[in-house]
Amino acid sequence: MDFFNSALGRNITFVRPAYFIISGFIGIPNINYYYVFLFVVYVVSVLGNMTVMALIYLDYNLRTPKYVAVFNLAFVDLFGSSALVPKVIDIFLFNHPSIPYSDCLVFLFFCYTCLWMQSFNLVALSYDRLVAIIFPLHYQVKVTHRFMFSLIASFWVFVIIANLITVGYITRLSFCESVVINSYFCDHGQMYRLACNDNTPSFVIAKLIPFLTLWLPLAFILLSYSYIGYALYKKTTFQERVKAFKTCTAHLSLVTIYFIPVLVTFTMNANIHPNARIINLSLTSVFPPMLNPIIYVLQTQEIKTSLKRILKITKQSRMTVKKNCVSSM
Repeated sequence: MDFFNSALGRNITFVRPAYFIISGFIGIPNINYYYVFLFVVYVVSVLGNMTVMALIYLDYNLRTPKYVAVFNLAFVDLFGSSALVPKVIDIFLFNHPSIPYSDCLVFLFFCYTCLWMQSFNLVALSYDRLVAIIFPLHYQVKVTHRFMFSLIASFWVFVIIANLITVGYITRLSFCESVVINSYFCDHGQMYRLACNDNTPSFVIAKLIPFLTLWLPLAFILLSYSYIGYALYKKTTFQERVKAFKTCTAHLSLVTIYFIPVLVTFTMNANIHPNARIINLSLTSVFPPMLNPIIYVLQTQEIKTSLKRILKITKQSRMTVKKNCVSSM
């Protein structure tokens, strides 16, 4: 621990600025339209995820372990988008590029917590598909509400602790020169490079956390689907394989949408241009939250059935109210 806590217990004064300045895109004209686009995506995301959460809450048929993970995914998408996009709009469209030091750390914490939780939600859904397809007779025993709640809770605890450590080491840095963050939010990678003292612990975290929160979850997802594919190939007919994989298309779509841009960003790290980093991270932060509910509504039969059922009940209720009003006249 001495390596990570070299300044702890010593009489060292850290230079902490009153504020940071978020620079945004560099040298791109009319870029405000991009932020308007992010806001439109955010509105669609809020409506979509609130719809999915409401469907799961209202329909008892959807209160299964799988939809515990889906509900948490929608919650993370809604919470993450709401933590990021309104602040980005305030910074760039209302010209408030400076953000107080402590607020910037809070901003960093919530943005990265939600970003990492998306990958772990996909792990939970991947495990659900693995058990449902490979061990269908044991699904009710292996994937229970208690297990899924415990799994999701453990992911939350891990991500929160990891980000608290990340933020904690940022507080051990001194910022003597520039306070301009070349990103669209309080980006960890851009912040620790501004430090004028030893930033080695933050550098290690910047390498380690993406491995633990991106590469390991992706490896589990790929291995699980490899096992699913192998098992289906050995035991079923072609039609049965297609039918089984149809239940995975929504999840696989989410995996592709989320992992490709974020892995490009964190793999290239300092070698990626700030503008490219902003585009990749911003799209990763807002597009999956917008597309996740759309994909689940369009590709998941249970969600479509639930939506039709609730719309039918709502329509019947309105007709009943209308008849009662007419009869009372």
